[in-house]
Amino acid sequence: MLASPVAFLQERFYRWALRGHPPEASPIRLTQRRIFVLPTRQGLAYAVSLLVMLIGAINYNLSLGHALVFLLAGLGATAILHTFRNLAYLQICPGRCEPVFAGEHARFGIVLANQRRESRPSVRLRLPGQVPVDVEIPGQASIEVGLELSTSSRGWLPLPRVTLETNYPLGLIRAWSYVAPDQRCLVYPSPASAAPPLPAMPGEGCGAAHQASGMEDFSGLRLHQPADPPRHVAWKSAARQTEGPLLTKQFSGAAAQTLWFDWEMLSAYGDTERCLSVMTRWICDAHAAGLTWGLRLPGKELAPASGNAHFHACLKLLALYE
Repeated sequence: MLASPVAFLQERFYRWALRGHPPEASPIRLTQRRIFVLPTRQGLAYAVSLLVMLIGAINYNLSLGHALVFLLAGLGATAILHTFRNLAYLQICPGRCEPVFAGEHARFGIVLANQRRESRPSVRLRLPGQVPVDVEIPGQASIEVGLELSTSSRGWLPLPRVTLETNYPLGLIRAWSYVAPDQRCLVYPSPASAAPPLPAMPGEGCGAAHQASGMEDFSGLRLHQPADPPRHVAWKSAARQTEGPLLTKQFSGAAAQTLWFDWEMLSAYGDTERCLSVMTRWICDAHAAGLTWGLRLPGKELAPASGNAHFHACLKLLALYE
């Protein structure tokens, strides 16, 4: 019963701390109003120790005791200033974020720009529920920090709220701030571990032809037979799926046929995610073999092609399907 009100109050606090609604426009600048400062456990123990020392100095009328207490109190006050300045006016911008397959870790690049001459040591970046990353930002320089986030489903994965914190220089004070850069990662469907072999369909004469020493042109893949020579086995495809059938490369004297990966071929599965997973496996295998293929989905079609651009265009279409 208490979880929902607490979560609601936390979300309200995060929005207030961000000074607006996420995501934020870049660059993000950490002004004084965005940085919060509180003592750490060590800082509280330090303050209690000073209070005990002060009581003792007053009780025994110790002048040197008063001097020591005031000296240590001034040191603590100076630590507050330096801890705050270690984050003040730091600039944050989104960096690079490469697409990944579902189940892999998405890596969000965060660019930290330090316009001061002094370096900023012991700056920690943290995503909710993830391992924090500690960095040092050199003076008048920028660095890119990679924050990893686990993925479970396909589609766009937005970067969640990022916490920046520091307890430099003495560990007595913790200064922190929240940022929400406008950044997202495209998550492709996970390739099926066990999938049917690539469909053999009549080509259109525009397939890819790859010469091999002493062999004819590569034309496609088929199920492995006991009599097939080991050098013809598609080892790259076998390494990508631990439970799938072993495939053998086929060679012919003509150019390889054009493949079509049609949604209707997988209508028997009935499960959309399963169909997308099998198509992802086909696309990965065809790309690894250097083949030419086209993609047909309900309402959308990509003409046959090959190469990295076509590979990622097909996977993006699968990732954003429906």
